[in-house]
Amino acid sequence: MIEKKDVTLEKAVLIGVITKAQDEVKSQEYLDELEFLTFTAGGEVIKRFTQKMEMPNPKTFIGTGKMEEVRKFIEENEVGTAIFDDELSSAQERNISKILNCKVLDRTNLILDIFAQRAQTSYARTQVELAQCEYLLPRLRGMWTHLERQKGGIGMRGPGETEIETDRRIVRDKIALLKDKLKTIDRQMSVQRGNRGAMVRVALVGYTNVGKSTLMNVVSKSDVFAENKLFATLDTTVRKVVIQNLPFLLSDTVGFIRKLPTQLVESFKGTLDEVREADMLLHVVDISHPNFEEHIESVNKVLGEIKSADKPIIMVFNKIDAYKAEPLDDDDLETERSSKHYSLNEWKSTWMSKVGNNALFISALNKQNLEDFKKRVYDEVREIHITRFPYNKFLYPDYEDMN
Repeated sequence: MIEKKDVTLEKAVLIGVITKAQDEVKSQEYLDELEFLTFTAGGEVIKRFTQKMEMPNPKTFIGTGKMEEVRKFIEENEVGTAIFDDELSSAQERNISKILNCKVLDRTNLILDIFAQRAQTSYARTQVELAQCEYLLPRLRGMWTHLERQKGGIGMRGPGETEIETDRRIVRDKIALLKDKLKTIDRQMSVQRGNRGAMVRVALVGYTNVGKSTLMNVVSKSDVFAENKLFATLDTTVRKVVIQNLPFLLSDTVGFIRKLPTQLVESFKGTLDEVREADMLLHVVDISHPNFEEHIESVNKVLGEIKSADKPIIMVFNKIDAYKAEPLDDDDLETERSSKHYSLNEWKSTWMSKVGNNALFISALNKQNLEDFKKRVYDEVREIHITRFPYNKFLYPDYEDMN
């Protein structure tokens, strides 16, 4: 008999700031996402703290009064982790740790931790390790405070700086080693991609947790790991898919997120080669998420960075079964009607109407409108295939003629 295991979640508090660049609404959105990240990493958020500031405090990120309030709450509730919504400098991290006397993480550190948990293959583990080393390098000074030369006194003279330099050299050597290892794996993967022949390649892209892996499983009848958590997929999965009698390759890639650490963007460039080399992209969007338009912008920004924004793209608005417009009473004269009150049909008549045939509305989980999805993908893949192999045209008739 298998024993039940009680998974105890680590208690955590979230800390963010409200500035001119990041108003109260945006700050709450980011903290919502940070709470989901914390849950994904194995934590439970007990409380959120926010402070209005012109700019974050260079010493402690938030003001001294607010910091004291956080310290008292952590002490009274035995909270083990304080998570900040923005990246902290090594000095800030050191100062905050002294005051709060608990584990201090920033958004980047949290995302790196999730990536470390999720990495399965040698390639993904190497990429995460590289990102962690690049994050650690500028923060080494704070880890050697017990040997700093400035402290003085017996046993404190001299070796401190040397020790830091030694560690920096070790980390730099490790970074160089990991980069070489990634180059080797990249070459191997390039050969693998070359061996796939001239089949049409389609890549799923999108924000994290929009249902890319679920869609992959439905279309390819495979069993790719899918879960309602952020960054469930780190390793690129490629499957051969056949719609009617037309074969093509479909790849599932790592999801994107706002405020994605630069270290991760750099180290995961190799994984995104599948996107770069794809003939067509399926940009999956979670339409039930209140900020899906911002998610689209974030994904388009990354596609621009990896020079893939000019590829043929079909927008796939997923999770239509979960979409709910915010109710607005007819006699409510105070509340201004905005996009959050739109029905699905109203959304379709906005900027989405300009996307035309390249906008699909589906539910991968409930298999809603999948026939429309298959038809659209079949037509696009057929067009690319016929352009590449004109003499094969008679093999793949129109989708309607196949039924």
